[in-house]
Amino acid sequence: MSDTEQHVDDVDETPNAAANDGPVQGEQPYRSGFVAVVGRPNVGKSTLINALIGKQIAIASSRPETTRKAIRGILTTDNAQLVLVDTPGIHRPRTLLGQRLNDIVEESLSDVDVIAFLLPADQEIGPGDRRILSRLRADFATKRDDGTFKWKVPLIAIVTKIDELNREQLIAKLIEINEFADFADIVPVSALEHDNLNEVKNVLIDHTPEGPQMYPDDQISEERPEETIAELVRGAFLEELDDELPHSLAVVVDSIEYPQDNESGAAYDGKIHVLVSVYVERDSQKPIIIGKGAEHLVRVKKKLRTPVNRIVGGKAKLDLHVKVAKGWQSDPKQLEKLGF
Repeated sequence: MSDTEQHVDDVDETPNAAANDGPVQGEQPYRSGFVAVVGRPNVGKSTLINALIGKQIAIASSRPETTRKAIRGILTTDNAQLVLVDTPGIHRPRTLLGQRLNDIVEESLSDVDVIAFLLPADQEIGPGDRRILSRLRADFATKRDDGTFKWKVPLIAIVTKIDELNREQLIAKLIEINEFADFADIVPVSALEHDNLNEVKNVLIDHTPEGPQMYPDDQISEERPEETIAELVRGAFLEELDDELPHSLAVVVDSIEYPQDNESGAAYDGKIHVLVSVYVERDSQKPIIIGKGAEHLVRVKKKLRTPVNRIVGGKAKLDLHVKVAKGWQSDPKQLEKLGF
């Protein structure tokens, strides 16, 4: 347990821990690789990735099964570049969409260098965690004669939400997690409080193989602008409507139109038109999304004005249209149309 105790003692109390850079390039070999961030729904995967990157890449919400795509956030330091793959929560699928989400997890795990297994400090280790561990062992480990497992890639336990526990409770939780699996490292963190983020970053880098830089210094996501905007819109509705929001919400950016002359094709000053379709499954759900006097649409557009402008590189007009795609979560053709 010496490694675990060391990380407890090293918890950084400063709120800006994530801003500290790692070792200067040249002191050690450059490292790069793909890190799969896994865990059951609502354990803080998106919150952790956003905190490590320093900007919102993935939707962070208290609602389970919020993430629907393996969004890749790119964390670049002086001595390393980590591509963080935010997987949808592994769960028992109830719909065709649920099965597609599990397929996304399967694909995102197919070629990774490190696995970060998130376990919340304020919850018991449960059947969902054991199911994920069993799946990871099947894909990434071989069983030794003595019953222990040899891992093909490092398995790191990230213990989230440590701000919910006192020190004694945290130590007990870390001991429990240490006995749960053969982790290469165990790191406690509170992404919301920015507590111990720098240690998480350094541990992930230490376990990443040597390799070249894959993306430019300033690139923080592998998503296309359309996908990023669609996720921002869906996240804004999640936040705006909370429990009212139907889980069957899907968002598609139909087009991003830059102002240009129809004949010459020359660009001119003007607003960039971002046309977005917001889909629900039933007619009765449309008024929930729109709100009285279109208040929900207005607030979402106002909230996203600045981030959308940054993504498209100029002043944008966000045009939201709410549509019905009946039973889309279980319709293969509709799922394909909506990008699943």
